[in-house]
Amino acid sequence: MNKKVVVISASPRRKGNSDLLCEEFIRGAQSAGHEAEKIFLSDHNIKYCTGCGSCVNTAKCILQDDMKELIEKLIQADVIVFATPVYFYNMNGQLKTFIDRLCPRYSELSGKTFYIIMSAAEDNIEIMNHVLESFEGFFDCLDEVHKAGVIYGLGVYQKNEIINNPALLEAYESGKQV
Repeated sequence: MNKKVVVISASPRRKGNSDLLCEEFIRGAQSAGHEAEKIFLSDHNIKYCTGCGSCVNTAKCILQDDMKELIEKLIQADVIVFATPVYFYNMNGQLKTFIDRLCPRYSELSGKTFYIIMSAAEDNIEIMNHVLESFEGFFDCLDEVHKAGVIYGLGVYQKNEIINNPALLEAYESGKQV
């Protein structure tokens, strides 16, 4: 069965290390016959959540930006990939802001399959558990989450350092296995 895959690339650098991992994941998914789309967050107007609480009763955010369209794409997806560079042992601010803004309709993401892609200068995989804990907070709010995998692009800092990293092949193969 062909699936719809949405990849959220939170890299502030187009073709940065985590963004290149996204490209390989998408290439793998498409080679297996799946429909895959990348959303490059830096291309979108996404405001910070103001904590007003309006969405609690209406399932709609009062802020006027690109989130309404982006949330709809996630709801329509079978598989969601969150990709981030790691800054100070956490997801970057672009992705955290995006996840915060899912609040109005986050429960509609229950039952989805999720992958996490991260790139970091750090090369110790154990330390990356701090990053995973941040994602777990989001996943704990959903029902029936299928966490399919984590792709670690470690030991990369400068742009294109991921090129010879085995994580590129892992991203491609993960995309094929969707």
